[in-house]
Amino acid sequence: MLDRSEVGRRGYLNEDYRLFHLRDSQVLAPGYHYHEFDKLVLQLGGRVTYNIEGKSYPLQPMDVLLVGRGMIHLPVTEPGQVYERMVLWIDRAFLSRFSAPEAELADCFTLAERREFHLYRPRGEERERYRGLFERVRDASDGQFAARLLADTCVLQLMVALNRDLLKAPAQPGGVSYRFDPKMEEVTHYIREHLTEELSVDRLAGVFFLSRYYLMHRFKAVYGCTLHQYIRQKRLQQAAEQIRRGVPILKAAEEAGFGDYSVFLRAFRSTYGRSPREWK
Repeated sequence: MLDRSEVGRRGYLNEDYRLFHLRDSQVLAPGYHYHEFDKLVLQLGGRVTYNIEGKSYPLQPMDVLLVGRGMIHLPVTEPGQVYERMVLWIDRAFLSRFSAPEAELADCFTLAERREFHLYRPRGEERERYRGLFERVRDASDGQFAARLLADTCVLQLMVALNRDLLKAPAQPGGVSYRFDPKMEEVTHYIREHLTEELSVDRLAGVFFLSRYYLMHRFKAVYGCTLHQYIRQKRLQQAAEQIRRGVPILKAAEEAGFGDYSVFLRAFRSTYGRSPREWK
């Protein structure tokens, strides 16, 4: 489910950031997927509903989506409509390099995940301001003197503006419509809080007083993946984050709920394309 194919260029980010300005009538999305980098999407045109971690957001022009690393997502477009957007991939290490203890540039993604709300809708003059910020990133890499330095500066200006605006915005802005299934959201909350425990379908069905059949089929309809796939992904993400922080690999696997180290190694290599040691 890790995305390695988006528009022929997606999946792995081998530089600090990359911006795409895309306009097409047929989005070649690889189904529900996630990335190991953060992503911003500026909606420009077309009728699109963006699904992120079980929530569906019908987009308006100049909406900004914050898709943090590991967030399961999928854009759904209306047939015959031209979908135009600017997409910025950002490596978390780049943001950390230019952050300070009192100003962490990745806070906007952390805040969106904590609020479980991944959309920022600029109002009034802000709408064109965000378009301008994205366009400056796009146009900065023109090969002229200090192009890379200018591009870095433009990305940082965009991130500072978004962090400031998101911190001022209410957790659940009024006038923004979205759809979600409260019961399935309860299930995912439980999963994330009990990763080290047994999380079989039967166990979860019993906890939430649901039939096994209903839970399996409803969860896949909402999240686009099976319960088993979702649990494995969240466990792998937790282990990967711990390894990033210097936790020994075996300990990280155990604390993420993998009782069998060989199962963890196979799952990690299948997802990340390399062993935990190579990935680290």
